[in-house]
Formats: sequence, C-alpha cells, structure tokens
Amino acid sequence: MFRKQKMRKEFDHRLIDLMGIIKKQWDQKSDMCRLSYEENDELQYQMRLAKAKYIFLFQEAKKRKISIKDQ
Repeated sequence: MFRKQKMRKEFDHRLIDLMGIIKKQWDQKSDMCRLSYEENDELQYQMRLAKAKYIFLFQEAKKRKISIKDQ
C-alpha cells in the first residue's frame, strides 16, 4: 500500500511540473500571437495546441483531486 501512495505522489508531482511547462508555452505563444503584426496560422495552431494540452492536464489534475497547495 505504501508503494502505491509513493508512486501516486511522484506522478502527481510530475503532472504539476508538466502543467507549469505547458502553461509557460501557452503564455509564450499567446504573447507572440498578440504582438505579431501579421496573422500566422502556424503560430495560432501551436497556441491552440498548447491550450488544449493545458486544459487536458488541468482536467486530469482535477480528476485526481490534486491541490498545488499540498505540494
């Protein structure tokens, strides 16, 4: 039982770390889209992809009932 809890904590930490990385990517792409003079389809695609990844990870964290305060 102890090993299962330890593995769960480890994967919860990984999920939170990955959420931070993806959030930074999403913010960078959003800023680049906002600051660009011309509309760039590839950049918008990358921004939407990063947003979708973040939302997916956020929903997974919500399912697992992970609280960042506890970390």
